Amino acid sequence: MSVTDPQPPTADTGADAAREALHDRISADSLTTRRDYLRIVATVSGGLAVGGVAVASGILHRHGDAEGATEVRKIADRIEPGESLAFRYPGDEDRAIALRMEDGTLAGYSAVCTHLACAVLWRKDRGSEGELYCPCHEGVFDARTGEVAAGPPPRGLPKVLLVEQADGSVWAVGTARSGESAVEGFCRQNGDDRPGCPGFGAGAPTGKPARRSERT
Repeated sequence: MSVTDPQPPTADTGADAAREALHDRISADSLTTRRDYLRIVATVSGGLAVGGVAVASGILHRHGDAEGATEVRKIADRIEPGESLAFRYPGDEDRAIALRMEDGTLAGYSAVCTHLACAVLWRKDRGSEGELYCPCHEGVFDARTGEVAAGPPPRGLPKVLLVEQADGSVWAVGTARSGESAVEGFCRQNGDDRPGCPGFGAGAPTGKPARRSERT
């Protein structure tokens, strides 16, 4: 055999080639994995940022935004003192919470934090009356008023207006925006000419809110 003829590969040469091929494949897979990971992180982070801006700026739907009358819906046969109830209102996708404090006060709120739309829970063992708490960023809301008590939320929780019947059943009858009283929310959605509303008896068209310039 001539020294210039191709030499058959030895076992060591074959092993080296196999190791190099495996190393190249692992490197390529690792690079792909890192790229995919970074792409996923960037997408999720961007989505959270956009969602946060949308919530903060009011782009996304919030409780109390409806202008027309909302559905009247029974949410419980009874709510005892110290109990809370999660339900959906006014729409099937709108999380809400009702609670009754130890003194019998009944309150209802949106269960969507006004910071980044995380779920809000009631912790009745906190303070003298309990608190509404968002675990995502330590947001705290006053259980009696729904206003911000601590943390990053920019405004209080929108209210769900609750009515208790003589038989103890609890009904949701409307919503109110952040910072809006139950009466203001009811009158805005159901007509300013209703009893108890500013336009009642002022000649406002039946069933339609009176314009601000026409209020007395």
